[in-house]
Amino acid sequence: MADHSPYHYLDIGIAGEDLVAQWLQSNGWVILHRRWRYRNGEIDIIAQYAGQQETRKQGETRVSKPESSDNTRETFLTPSLSSSPILAFVEVKTRSPNNWDAGGRNAITKHKQAKLCQTSLMFLAKYPEKANYPCQFDVAIVHCQQMSQGLAALTISEQAIATLSVGEYLLMLQEYIPAAFDT
Repeated sequence: MADHSPYHYLDIGIAGEDLVAQWLQSNGWVILHRRWRYRNGEIDIIAQYAGQQETRKQGETRVSKPESSDNTRETFLTPSLSSSPILAFVEVKTRSPNNWDAGGRNAITKHKQAKLCQTSLMFLAKYPEKANYPCQFDVAIVHCQQMSQGLAALTISEQAIATLSVGEYLLMLQEYIPAAFDT
């Protein structure tokens, strides 16, 4: 059956990654790479947090943090003070609400985690100047819904961390899980 919508599965996945990348940038992260590939692996987003900058005001040292309207989210996104930048290897799962794999959470299997870890090691081998940075594997859960579903989309978007409209779709960053798994 032909897909008559202006976006197909791959485009929606990229749009979900766009939403997460924009949101990370708005929280002080620098996007180093998108869809970084090596052999059989791919990392959706590789982001770097350069650390909090100290600023002096009237002889006092303060720590400036990214703006956030929700302190719990700020805690998740703002790593603790560190002498070196932090790298995040971010896996983005874009799904329709109430789907079969818990919004993409069940797709992060042990096999997928191992593949992400192996791909991240190849990234660090290619960029040895970043090899000593603390690293974490984050997961972003994005819901995608056609806007023609009306008020249901608006109700869901109120609970979202961030939203993005793409064509006839509304994408909602529902959950960002820092350090989602250990390697």
